[in-house]
Amino acid sequence: MSDHRLALFRAMVRARVLEDRLASLYLSGGIPGGSVFLSRGQEAFSAAAAMQLRPGDVYAPLIRDQAGRLVRGETPLDAIRVHLGRTTGVTRGRDGNIHRGFPRQGDLAMISHLGSTIGTVAGWLMGLRQLGKAGAPGDLAVGLASIGDGGMNTGALHEGLNIAAVEKLPFVLCVTDNQLSYSTFSDRTYACRSLVERAAGYGLRGVAIDGTDPDACWAACRDAVARARAGEGPQMIVAKLLRLAGHGMHDDASYVPAELKSRFADGVQTYEVVLRKDGVLDEAAAQALWDEYRSETAAALAQAQAEPSPDPAQEPWTALSTRALA
Repeated sequence: MSDHRLALFRAMVRARVLEDRLASLYLSGGIPGGSVFLSRGQEAFSAAAAMQLRPGDVYAPLIRDQAGRLVRGETPLDAIRVHLGRTTGVTRGRDGNIHRGFPRQGDLAMISHLGSTIGTVAGWLMGLRQLGKAGAPGDLAVGLASIGDGGMNTGALHEGLNIAAVEKLPFVLCVTDNQLSYSTFSDRTYACRSLVERAAGYGLRGVAIDGTDPDACWAACRDAVARARAGEGPQMIVAKLLRLAGHGMHDDASYVPAELKSRFADGVQTYEVVLRKDGVLDEAAAQALWDEYRSETAAALAQAQAEPSPDPAQEPWTALSTRALA
């Protein structure tokens, strides 16, 4: 058990360190366009979900899935290049910093129309089935998508979930109920006691967990992916937590009351305490881990800053689909 717990904590810390640096860059004017979107408070759920996947699966993250992206192979250098708009980044400096992915390895770029992500993953799984590449029950390729409590109310999500359920696709929906759809609180976006109650209406198996508890996140994600891979059809996990930042760095979240903040822990901080108490790591090992990722991020930033920004006069204005994809 200690091995996966330490790996989970490492993924959480790596994401936190990278995003702290990106936040500092934004505040100092170092991000050339757009905002920076932080996953503070959501690292455990994101990392635990992505850690259950393997080559051949498809992953559709959202803006607060930096931990999951890192687990799936994105590096801090990849992320920083895109945020700085460098030609060496996967979008070659043509886009903002959120529509990035590695489609050839099954890691999809985020779609701003969030609910559309569900149909995209369902379509990918249907394609594998029709091509005879889906695998057999027990060894099925799995599709995993993230969505928030706000995105759960979109029509496209309903259509995607319905077809996933009807076709009994090996699909896992990770719902991050972080209490806020930008600045709209959950009591104004849904009326059921928990979003997990919607699972039964679609014919999905649903579970609700404490998204601030990394061990609970790991167990639920492991079980859901295993069930989907075994041919038990779509699974839904609803993690209740709090977004510990504004919608983006442009938003100070001053509308979040102190009483709400007091009800939710910072999973990165509390998990370090738990792991030290359980003997998984000691103070020195924990500090070494933080130092390791700070050094990694600093080196990535120095490299990206030395790389070129796009020159419109030299840019080959062809569609990315006509060129080699990352």
